[in-house]
Amino acid sequence: MRSVGVEEELLLVDSGTGQPCALSTAVLAAASRDPEGNEDVFESELQRQQLEFATRPQTDMGDLREEILRWRGEAGRHAEGLGASVAALATSPLEVSPTIGSGERYQWLKEHFGLTAQEQLTSGCHVHVSVESDEEGVAVLDRIRPWLPVLLAISANSPYWQGEDSAYASYRSRVWGRWPSAGPVEVFGSADRYHEQVADMVASGALRDTGMIYFDARLAQNYPTVEIRVADVCLDASTTVLLATLVRGLVETAARRWRDGEPPARHGVSLLRLASWRSARSGLEDELIHPATMRPAPAEAVVRALFDHVRDALEESGDVRPAQEALAELLKEGNGARVQRELLRRTGSLQKVVAECVARTRG
Repeated sequence: MRSVGVEEELLLVDSGTGQPCALSTAVLAAASRDPEGNEDVFESELQRQQLEFATRPQTDMGDLREEILRWRGEAGRHAEGLGASVAALATSPLEVSPTIGSGERYQWLKEHFGLTAQEQLTSGCHVHVSVESDEEGVAVLDRIRPWLPVLLAISANSPYWQGEDSAYASYRSRVWGRWPSAGPVEVFGSADRYHEQVADMVASGALRDTGMIYFDARLAQNYPTVEIRVADVCLDASTTVLLATLVRGLVETAARRWRDGEPPARHGVSLLRLASWRSARSGLEDELIHPATMRPAPAEAVVRALFDHVRDALEESGDVRPAQEALAELLKEGNGARVQRELLRRTGSLQKVVAECVARTRG
């Protein structure tokens, strides 16, 4: 059974106004004083209005859900002592002037990338799945490429930007795509070719180091995992667990096909970029680009095609029924983007949207 770990980036907001607040340093200090000793779980991010946590590797999805809810709750508890809350929002619905952290790395990013770094207040969800070797990992990366935009559509949770409706379900992905190393990549074919490409990118001088390899999916730097980075942070923990379940299924399915000698689809990066744009624009509404045909199809049909693609792997891991139920609920209720827009229609206030999302973040 492959293990799965999740990293979630959360937005720190003022408990009264919903406005993002630059309190990550203070929240981390509060966590470091906690007798439970959970300070190692939380980390700062580029902007001081953000906080990140990482789960331990899990094989049982129920355990993963419990841990996600636990760390969301702990992050909220530490923030509350400072008059703040945490929200699983991939962008701030309210206007904000982000504050870049003072660390040397963050200041380098600010100096070299200007507004791209300054405006980069976006929160993602990264899913790690264990692999046996770099060779298996790259074979997986080569074979999951067409399905990554579908994961983006499922997770889409960033319709608002600077107080305005962006017309996208995932505007985070459009902002994140400004980084020169972000987005879909070509088929590598081998671990050697992957590492050669990464080394060449760093040697170009445009990137500080390998930590700036922002591919939609990559080999993790410090763990024996593939790291799928395409998703928005999900509003509801149940969506995060569904995302992780589907990602593990994708990794297992891809690894099996590699072992069976099945080559990866050769869709070009230009088509994959269009598929990602379509997913960012539509989310679970309207149409997506089907990974098999690279032609438009109803979003629900494309999401169900993903489920069918990984069904055998889900059967073996015992995840079919809970994943089916979670997927049915998601298609009925909508992802975070739909929820946020429905909240605004009902309340007429982006501040109230943030307040409700804070409550939903807790689970």
